[in-house]
Amino acid sequence: MATTSDFRNGLCIEHNGELWTIVEFQHVKPGKGPAFVRTKLKSLKSGKVLSHTFTAGVKINTQRIERRPYQFLYKDGTQYHFMNSETFEQTFIEEELINAPHLMKEGQQVEILVHDETETPLSCELPPYVDLKITYTEPGEKGNTATNAFKDATVETGATVKVPLFINNEEKIKVDTRTGEYSERVKE
Repeated sequence: MATTSDFRNGLCIEHNGELWTIVEFQHVKPGKGPAFVRTKLKSLKSGKVLSHTFTAGVKINTQRIERRPYQFLYKDGTQYHFMNSETFEQTFIEEELINAPHLMKEGQQVEILVHDETETPLSCELPPYVDLKITYTEPGEKGNTATNAFKDATVETGATVKVPLFINNEEKIKVDTRTGEYSERVKE
């Protein structure tokens, strides 16, 4: 058991029967009345963010969460198979637990958040940026770049990404996994 004085960003707590991480917190001491802690909590299950106020000194049930390195092996229906990079044990995860499944290719390194007590996977996070090869895009026209114009490009995972007109087939690009948007061209 911990109290509100133990709050820090990233701490995982149990609140209303669910697991939440503290995104930000602020200790407030008003001139009149008891002190309190204003927090923003992010649900590990759904990803939604909730504002909540705790009275200062209240007991909080903290939970232990581990980040473990895994490698993506293959997809089977709606389940994705992964191998632990340290113990070589295999596990599978449902698609809704992965932050960007359409940008994941075989052999991709990911981190899986695991609840320490129950050993259940909570979420799977790709690195912030992944390098993907373009399999098909329309050729860009020369001189047609007066504005920030974008075109659709299909990458090796089958996902469609908006890219600038100067990008061609067989080029590698860096894609932001948080937004699914083009970031930059990868130089070979």
